[in-house]
Amino acid sequence: MFILPGCATILSGSRNTVDIRTDPPAADIVILDRKGQEVFSGKSQAVVRLKTGAGYFVPAVYTVKINAPGYQERVVRIRSTINGLYFANIFIGGALGMLIIDPATGAMWKLKDIAIDEKLDKPNTSTSIKLQITDIRNLSEEQKHSLVKIR
Repeated sequence: MFILPGCATILSGSRNTVDIRTDPPAADIVILDRKGQEVFSGKSQAVVRLKTGAGYFVPAVYTVKINAPGYQERVVRIRSTINGLYFANIFIGGALGMLIIDPATGAMWKLKDIAIDEKLDKPNTSTSIKLQITDIRNLSEEQKHSLVKIR
């Protein structure tokens, strides 16, 4: 029982590799964690190792901002989901792995999107402004997560 105390920690680790590709190539990339702190800054094509957890029983969430001169900024969210190997603790790692080791290391989580391939759009040069009003209940989950609270 003490040989493999945290199955997900031992078998998959607490970081995942994320491959970021863009069109145009060599776009600027900034990755922020759930607290808004910068964890990576560089150019595409990039391969980045990110933590899967953000604290004890807290999944990691990242915001990837992609910019290139003459193009509109693209923002992509990376979320963590439960790592299936975490449940192997029921059979091998026991309570120590399930309640302490994997949650503390963040290995109980895995990143959902490990490949990002984004094509940046040229800005709309039209001078007309379009205002669209919609009910929040009509938004997709992705749109809801990109909302900004105004005080």
